[in-house]
Amino acid sequence: MRILLLNQFFWPDAAATSQLLTDLARGMAENGHEVYAISADGGYAIRMEGAAPPPVEMHRVKALPFVRGKLGRVLSYGSFYVSAVVQGLRLPRPDLVLTLTTPPLLSLLGTVLKRLRGSRHFIWEMDMYPDVAVDLGYFRRGGVLDRVVGRLADVARERADGIIALGECMKARLVARGVAPEKIWVADNWADGSAIQPLARPGDPADLVVLYSGNLGLAHELDTVTGAIAALEAEHARSQVRFVFAGSGGRRAELAEFVRVHNLHSVDMRPYVERGSLSESLAAGDIGLVTQRDATCGSVVPSKVYGLLAAGRPILFVGPADATPARILRRFGCGWHVGVGDERGLTELLVTLAANRNLVRVAGARARQAFDNHFTLPLGVARILGILGATPVHAGELDLALTEGELRRTAPPYEHVPGPLSR
Repeated sequence: MRILLLNQFFWPDAAATSQLLTDLARGMAENGHEVYAISADGGYAIRMEGAAPPPVEMHRVKALPFVRGKLGRVLSYGSFYVSAVVQGLRLPRPDLVLTLTTPPLLSLLGTVLKRLRGSRHFIWEMDMYPDVAVDLGYFRRGGVLDRVVGRLADVARERADGIIALGECMKARLVARGVAPEKIWVADNWADGSAIQPLARPGDPADLVVLYSGNLGLAHELDTVTGAIAALEAEHARSQVRFVFAGSGGRRAELAEFVRVHNLHSVDMRPYVERGSLSESLAAGDIGLVTQRDATCGSVVPSKVYGLLAAGRPILFVGPADATPARILRRFGCGWHVGVGDERGLTELLVTLAANRNLVRVAGARARQAFDNHFTLPLGVARILGILGATPVHAGELDLALTEGELRRTAPPYEHVPGPLSR
């Protein structure tokens, strides 16, 4: 099968969508498919150092550099749209087009190629537009931009052959927009379990270290966490809870200023870590912290969860109860969920965990077991291949994984496994 992949970022860019699409492209090529990838010639994040390029035909089109800020984003996105559609029409006719959601409305290019070239088209919804823009305050709910962008996005969804959602929360959002449930496939993201292994945490074992790794952006809850950090230092002068924030993002400067103003001593801020060093970086914490604002439930799905599970770290999720991370915690009992705004509950939970380390160890063991059974890279890629109808040419060892992926159009309910402790 000839497959065309469309996303603004691709190998060697280290953006999350680039890494996932690169993993998928490798899997497609290794299973005998002819794969083309169109991406921009500029990057978003640091390069994936040391990683070999995927065995696909890559086409990097001219686009203005991606910069933060509304005007910079619009110009970067617009220039990529034009270049990508021209390049897509020049390439051999694909049997299948897969579009991601960077930039927003990239699915319209898939619709154009489907119409002009007779290709099947699937949308892999990494973020839901315009929902996320409304949730974060960029668009006014019900305003002109919300209605126009929403209608364009929904037209592409209506005409697509299938839509891949990252969780049941995102599927619910799509259904609420009028997308037919039978067109939606739920497929979790993944991490590389061979590259990320559970390692012993370095440093003083008496400390309980909570690690936030990755982007700290506008969709991520911060106030509940900073409130708990301040409370721990004020009320528990000898608290053994420490916090590490490794990465970047739009709210990192806000966090740094909070730490400075409140003269906090329990917070360590570290730079972004490339994928090849994630195993060691994730080992810096006893517990992995994942946060999400209530408003963004379903419009985004945090991908940090899967690397933390691979590292054998239990997850502390601060966010909405219906979000995918909370569902995973309920299903596997591999961590704890605290609602947004519950600073007191978060503070008390951390004090309890610091005094009962066996709870952390048990949840960490469950985390890696859940990862091995459900969220490895081969399983994740096989799920997507099955959904796309791009089943492996060399079938055999992936048959079981493909069956799981093909049957997850309507995911089974998350069964409850009692966790070590819940709020």
